[in-house]
Amino acid sequence: MGLAPTVIERESVACAASGKAGGFLALDWNDSSPVGPLSRKSFALHAQLAERFGADNIGYRRTHTLQVKGSETAAQAGNNQHKGSKPQAPAWLDGHISAVGELGDTDSTAQVHPFKLTNALMEAACGSTDQLQHGTVTGLVLGPNREVTGVEVDGMRIVPATCVVLALGPWSNDSASWGGADSSRPLLPTIGATKYHSISLRPAVPVTNHMIFTDYKFRSGRSVDPELYPRPDGTVYCCGEPQEIQPQDLPLPGSVPVSAELADNIWGIAGSLASCLAKGEATLEATQACHLPQSPDGVPLIGKVPGLQGVYVATGHSCWGILNGPATGLAMAELIVNGRATSVDLSAFDPRRFSAKASAVR
Repeated sequence: MGLAPTVIERESVACAASGKAGGFLALDWNDSSPVGPLSRKSFALHAQLAERFGADNIGYRRTHTLQVKGSETAAQAGNNQHKGSKPQAPAWLDGHISAVGELGDTDSTAQVHPFKLTNALMEAACGSTDQLQHGTVTGLVLGPNREVTGVEVDGMRIVPATCVVLALGPWSNDSASWGGADSSRPLLPTIGATKYHSISLRPAVPVTNHMIFTDYKFRSGRSVDPELYPRPDGTVYCCGEPQEIQPQDLPLPGSVPVSAELADNIWGIAGSLASCLAKGEATLEATQACHLPQSPDGVPLIGKVPGLQGVYVATGHSCWGILNGPATGLAMAELIVNGRATSVDLSAFDPRRFSAKASAVR
């Protein structure tokens, strides 16, 4: 579209959820919500990106997806385990499982490696090193008609800009005061954060392209729903143990603490569902945590920031950020260049819906 973007990166590319998320993609899982058309468009765009960058280079492939009911002990699973259930679990999923159901197939589900995809997109968008700059944006520079003319970086230098996209994820609240001293309320509604832990395991045996969503019960009776994603590189990404984080408690993107206890819980669950993932059988390659941005109504904010000219926002995608990123980016580019998005209807994502609610409350 002829855009020449400059990206201001606070830490490093894909240092947060854009690099540490699972990368599961679903065609139709959001059909019952306003996000449905965005997800369908983005699912198709992921396939196109795999063709452009090479599927192996970004860890893309179509997948089978299963719902599995499991437990910490064989006694909890009962004598039936999953024998005779339809569909059958793959052979490597040989643990304490009592039921298996199909959630998706290679027509409707896929996966991508978030870190590899994000870096490929950044390299394609910012071919020049001048276009990717390191620093922390600390404010917007506004003209007399509240039009953006640049961004303040690290509180001391100005990067000129004719339009600005705020893609800050759960750190969107940092922009609260960027509307200027005469702004009567925060620039955006409060964006919440859900913290997820994850580990990456490398089993000694190959595992198939079955994404596993679970309903799992500990011996204590506590129920959780971790997810296991085998990847094309032979590793298995395992995540779970969500925690709601208050905005004031959100750490810096490069300083997210990891709970050894929660990571160990996830490994224990993986090992009880698949012996090839148990301690002593699989190698632990990574332990990490990231935060997923949550909007007040569960629907992303994509569009123009109310009250300012040339300022846009894209945030609040929750657990579907990797899935919906490509369509969000395309629609945002259309909106900036052409004045309206044509690939996806953005009306459901308009940030002004919160301004209208605030005015109604007054």
